[in-house]
Amino acid sequence: MKIVIVDYKMGNIQSVARKLKLLGLNYEISNNHDVIQNADKLILPGVGHFGKAMGNLKEFNLIDTLHEVVVNQKKPILGICLGMQLMAKSSEEGQTEGLGWFDAEVVHFLVKDSLRYKVPHIGWNEIDIKKESSINLNLKNESEFYFVHSFHWKTNESADVLHTTFYENEFVSAVQKDNIVGVQYHPEKSHENGIQLIKNFIFEF
Repeated sequence: MKIVIVDYKMGNIQSVARKLKLLGLNYEISNNHDVIQNADKLILPGVGHFGKAMGNLKEFNLIDTLHEVVVNQKKPILGICLGMQLMAKSSEEGQTEGLGWFDAEVVHFLVKDSLRYKVPHIGWNEIDIKKESSINLNLKNESEFYFVHSFHWKTNESADVLHTTFYENEFVSAVQKDNIVGVQYHPEKSHENGIQLIKNFIFEF
């Protein structure tokens, strides 16, 4: 199996790569169109600014390639943190259009109790599993994952919601539609639960 981590110069790539290496998986980090086209599974990681990320994808001419591989060829892809957010139609961060694979937008956390709920949302939090998926194999409801983010997903299509998480209010923490999966948390930093989710994506999804 050929796993490709899409390299668009937006951080967190090496931590994802280290986790795949720990699992003994063969992978390649690349922004080469032919390499991405020939992948069996793709991972779109990312940490940073939404607008900058979309700018980088455009600079590397990756948007059309990703559309072809993911939307037309239906190859499985896992978006992590910013990688998930890029799959939405737009974001308040930079007022920028996204890849548009989901009918959703990315909005800033607005909290009333700023003493209890800090922004960015950093640390461990539980997921609430909302629908059946092979991504959930051997994961229990209320499993904990590690989060670092100031923006969150706001969906117009509830059927896409895989997990939610509570942080003063409930927000979408994972989505899945057909061959596309996105998680707001960082499975590569989430110990056993994160390892299980990555294995589910690679071997079960």
